[in-house]
Amino acid sequence: MITIHMSPMSKPRQVRSDVWKKRPVVLKWRAWADEIRLACRYEDFVPSNELVMEFYLPMPKSWSKKKKAEFVGKPHMQKTRNDLDNLIKAVMDALIKDDGCVHYLKAKKFWAEEGMIKLGNKWDQYKHPRKCLDRSVRE
Repeated sequence: MITIHMSPMSKPRQVRSDVWKKRPVVLKWRAWADEIRLACRYEDFVPSNELVMEFYLPMPKSWSKKKKAEFVGKPHMQKTRNDLDNLIKAVMDALIKDDGCVHYLKAKKFWAEEGMIKLGNKWDQYKHPRKCLDRSVRE
């Protein structure tokens, strides 16, 4: 399992005009996707069709030290735009051309001091990965 030290990001809803009218949120996501692909290439991580993901979301700066200490490492269950399916979609769209080949997915999200993402293939421990076509290596 690899660790990528960057905050998880939800993928924005894209519209046709994003091709010529570059909205800041879309540009930010594209830069984020480039960074995650680069990190995976650096770590020699190739996603398989059986993925494991852990998302560590940074706590708001407005929280007190006491509240931060209470929530660090606990499951993130707030109703925000960073719900689990949006985080998964962002990573899969960044790394995998055809995410229809993924048939097993395990994902969790937690509170943390700093944002990070952990990615792994289900069979990494057995050295028997089932490779999927991915964007990080093939492009």
